Amino acid sequence: MAWRATPAVGVVVLLMLWFTPGLLQDHALPVIRPYLPNASAPPPGVEAAPAPLGTPPAAADAGGYRFLDSPDPGQPMVAYDPCRPVHYVVRPDGAPPGGQRLIDEAVAEISAATGLRFVPDGTTTEAPGEQRAPYQPDRYGRQWAPVLITWSDSTEVPDLAGNVVGLGGSTARQAPGRPFVYVTGQIALDAPDLAEVLQHPDGAAHVRATIAHELAHVVGLAHVDDPAHLMHPGGGATALSAGDRAGLAKLGAGECVPQL
Repeated sequence: MAWRATPAVGVVVLLMLWFTPGLLQDHALPVIRPYLPNASAPPPGVEAAPAPLGTPPAAADAGGYRFLDSPDPGQPMVAYDPCRPVHYVVRPDGAPPGGQRLIDEAVAEISAATGLRFVPDGTTTEAPGEQRAPYQPDRYGRQWAPVLITWSDSTEVPDLAGNVVGLGGSTARQAPGRPFVYVTGQIALDAPDLAEVLQHPDGAAHVRATIAHELAHVVGLAHVDDPAHLMHPGGGATALSAGDRAGLAKLGAGECVPQL
């Protein structure tokens, strides 16, 4: 037989919470907050495994890489939680021929270099935006929003103007007493410019490298000065260098934070 609370029990619970605010703050609110209107985070621990889902490959630390700035000066890098999959969705509108295949190949390359497990969640109609909400339960359910990959242009994303063919980055969050971790991100690709690049004999390799470059930003790598590296902003390299791989391997060995 199911247990059913009586009104008297409900009154007692409310009185306990009212007269013991610490109990409300420390125990009740964390449980109910994700279900309140305008919640900014999902229930903690969604899909969190007890151990990393993959292992980054061995990579000699030859330098030649940089991490994106951390919100905490005492934390040298921010990474995704390796104990959870990194979900991603693609808005295919305006994609050049073969665009999805190039995304799949670039995702596979960054996944292999980091050991992070990327999971495709299909397509979306969500548009890119600087103020993208990291938690969108009405669209994606009660989990952190997946990484958003869009084919766009400089009309929709003004920062794609000029010689910029892609933008990528992630949103970091922190649980009390734990390091910052990335919980979601987004990539905007300049579809008209990249469609033009695809017309060249080696165009597919350069477009794939552009997507991999932006994905590397998503997982935490910053630009470097050496043009031999994929993370050089000039876009000449089409493959990961030893330095790129060393940085990606470190980012794949971040901390697990099931409290988020």
